[in-house]
Amino acid sequence: MTGAIWNLLLALAWVILGGEFTGINLVVGLIFGYVTLVLIEPQVPALKGYPGRIPRILMFIGFFIKELILANLRVAFDILTPPWHMQPGVIAMPLKAETELEITMVANLISLTPGTLSLDVSDDKRVLYIHAMFLDNEEELRQSLQEMESRALALFR
Repeated sequence: MTGAIWNLLLALAWVILGGEFTGINLVVGLIFGYVTLVLIEPQVPALKGYPGRIPRILMFIGFFIKELILANLRVAFDILTPPWHMQPGVIAMPLKAETELEITMVANLISLTPGTLSLDVSDDKRVLYIHAMFLDNEEELRQSLQEMESRALALFR
């Protein structure tokens, strides 16, 4: 978190020194701030691990957009074709997430994906119950959701 705050402060300094507040100027400031933090990271213990986080975030965004598009296409195809291929059901997915923030993030990402909806978390916070629109292959769905969870957890750990 410290790295992100420093990156934002460096970007704001770039904008103020440039004298022109535009979105492009702020993005350029963020990029220069990031490069600066990458260069000084070995000397500043508070920045440990920050340079690797940005590429992971960008890769996760790409992965999630791909999953979102594929899920939308599958739901749209099922709605537009007369014989519905839905096989709805509820599955229990064991969680690797441990904190409230991680569990909330995973549950929300699953709910944002069309065709799946997070229903509940067990009392011991080890199992997430999910309603799926297409439950034709339960193990494949579980693996797909666990991959999403693993990628999301890589952003926090």
